[in-house]
Amino acid sequence: MNDMIAAELRRSAETISNIDPAQIRKAADILIEAFSNGGQAIFMGNGGSSADAQHIAAEFSGRYMLERPALPGVCLSNIAPVTAIGNDYSYDLVFKRQIEGICRKGDVVVGMSTSGNSKNVILAMEAAKERGAITISFTGDGGKMREIADHAVIIPSKETPRIQEGYLCACHTICGIVEREMFGQRAVFIDRDDTIAKDVPYCDDPDKFVPFDFVPASIKRLNDAGYLVILVTNQSGIGRGYFDESTLESIHDKLRSVVESGGGRIDDIFYCPHKPEDNCACRKPEIGMGVSAVMKYGINPKASYMVGDNDKDVEFGNRLGCRSIKVSETFTFEDAVDAILGHPVE
Repeated sequence: MNDMIAAELRRSAETISNIDPAQIRKAADILIEAFSNGGQAIFMGNGGSSADAQHIAAEFSGRYMLERPALPGVCLSNIAPVTAIGNDYSYDLVFKRQIEGICRKGDVVVGMSTSGNSKNVILAMEAAKERGAITISFTGDGGKMREIADHAVIIPSKETPRIQEGYLCACHTICGIVEREMFGQRAVFIDRDDTIAKDVPYCDDPDKFVPFDFVPASIKRLNDAGYLVILVTNQSGIGRGYFDESTLESIHDKLRSVVESGGGRIDDIFYCPHKPEDNCACRKPEIGMGVSAVMKYGINPKASYMVGDNDKDVEFGNRLGCRSIKVSETFTFEDAVDAILGHPVE
């Protein structure tokens, strides 16, 4: 029986992992633009999709992960209008009639349907487009809705439970993008060795670790400009057995102390202890450390930077969605901070 449960969980995970990230990104961009211009997001669906529509609308009008101003997320599934319109007119019109009352040019109307053929949702989406709203559909890999919507998020399955699980995950991802890019914090991610201190291979002693003289003042400038400063560093010496985590913590305590002596602050440190052959998700250029920081602090990657000395650092930053700056002996971390503060990302 446990094997059967595990198999079903794998089916769900496989469906979710095959959703096109570009479709999620586009849907988030549409919502960000609408909210930024004073529009609202109107959600609708039937049955389980109705519950999901209510859920996601509430993530916007309440909050998803960040403390921030309320966003106008509206759901058309309230029982009084649905039953009144269904009784007086037709169930096919329960959403269209409400769209005719509240939808305006610049709004986003989101229809959810596992089949992609819910007539009442299709009629409402058509009415929304006539009013100048942008429409987004969440469906499985069939049905008419994805063809009539301005933008379609397609869950690659024909199984109703998998489709609902998929578009709930997709919608949660969209909620996170919208929150972070509208209200998130800016950060500068920094590499450690040969970026803010001379590389000592597999450094196992705080006395061997010496930050460059310009680092404390440079980090303070970032702090003063409102950037979080997050250290992300590969430390495979732990996995290789050359030193332990307590030694690494002592080295980083020294780093914090040196930076604080110059009035600066490192907000957090993330490190990967694994060897390259471990194929982990956190060793740069993989973005696991960055994702952890983004989720922990509500960071907006599009308004953030990655600074490092290695091509892997640049790749890490690019994959995370930051602007990357590569330092060298002739273009130092201090120069990188000058560039960041001289041309901040909007």
